[in-house]
Amino acid sequence: MRRKHQSDQRPLILHVIHHLYIGGMENGLVNIINTMPADKFRHAIMCVEDYSDFRDRIQRNDVEVIAVHREQVGLKGLRKAVYNYCKQHRPAIVHSRGMSGLDALLPARLAGVRHRIHGEHGRDMDDLDGKKNKPVIQRMLYSTMVSHYITVSKDLETYLRRRVRIRARRITQVYNGVDVEKFAPVTKTRDALPASLREQSPVIFATVGRLQPVKNQALLLRAYRQMLNQHPQLSSTTKLAIVGDGPKADELTALVAELNLAENVWLTGARNDVADLLPQFDVFVLPSLAEGISNTVLEAMACGLPVIASAVGGNVELVEDGKTGSLFASENGQELAEIMAGYVLDHNLRQQRAAAARSAAMEKFSLNTMVARYQHVYADILQRQELAPDSQAKTKRAS
Repeated sequence: MRRKHQSDQRPLILHVIHHLYIGGMENGLVNIINTMPADKFRHAIMCVEDYSDFRDRIQRNDVEVIAVHREQVGLKGLRKAVYNYCKQHRPAIVHSRGMSGLDALLPARLAGVRHRIHGEHGRDMDDLDGKKNKPVIQRMLYSTMVSHYITVSKDLETYLRRRVRIRARRITQVYNGVDVEKFAPVTKTRDALPASLREQSPVIFATVGRLQPVKNQALLLRAYRQMLNQHPQLSSTTKLAIVGDGPKADELTALVAELNLAENVWLTGARNDVADLLPQFDVFVLPSLAEGISNTVLEAMACGLPVIASAVGGNVELVEDGKTGSLFASENGQELAEIMAGYVLDHNLRQQRAAAARSAAMEKFSLNTMVARYQHVYADILQRQELAPDSQAKTKRAS
């Protein structure tokens, strides 16, 4: 376990997340820690549940990672762990992320942590459109404990302002960033792909993500089958790669067999070489039911792939329809099939949008830009002398 030096005077940021497994939010956190200048801040990560070997991607040796295992210790145990850590280590900032991270705010406040940031990164599967009242009420109840909010998309910023009634000055929107040097176009040798995907130089569609309901890879499989039914000649000139692992793996494997796609579809399982795989593909597809700001979309764009994405959440902020890729109505498999066929049949379309996607990634969504924004938020909040939101309200009533 990595530990800090007790005499270190750099401000400590305690990041609270549900778990440190492979995922977009988790990858973004690791990128922030690895890229932010080490002389500015120290970092620690507290996992509400647990972590995996994904923590080994943290390149710094002074970052402590703690697993609380809330399922075993309960909410009371979680709050006790946060309180005790904050009392002992005195973080300058507690930065919670997601709904489960909200439970860290009260103990952090009671332990004397003055600056408490909360990050909104996406919506849960049971509230895809953000219209449920219970999550709104929960956020409202915790809002007096939050010094500042960070959202990864304008969509989530609007949700906080309109539904949770958070003032705009308390919110900073920061897009996720991608390492445009690590994720970059290369000559398509396709050496990293199995032989079945190299034969006849096919056009390869790909998606990358955890195999879970919200990612909706089943829709992509059905749309690909529809495309082949409508254009049988494309069966020998196209392939589909689904990169990732997760709870839906067995169902998707069975669906591949049911749709008679075994010769055309590559289910890769978990991979640690996505940066090598992505440039070997031709078109990236994200059929999610909901998204914050997808790191895999940004990585695909940086690798020079046009992106076909469902028009949900932050996808519409990343993909410029008709320029860097195409948007389709969520769960409309027929529309997706038609768009995919268009990319296969028009080589120039693929090339033009691939170049535009790479340019957009470099100009708008670089990793350095994201880290600089986070660093600015951290530095700015440490300089503030204003009262917490609830204290402000009390002061106004007293006056």
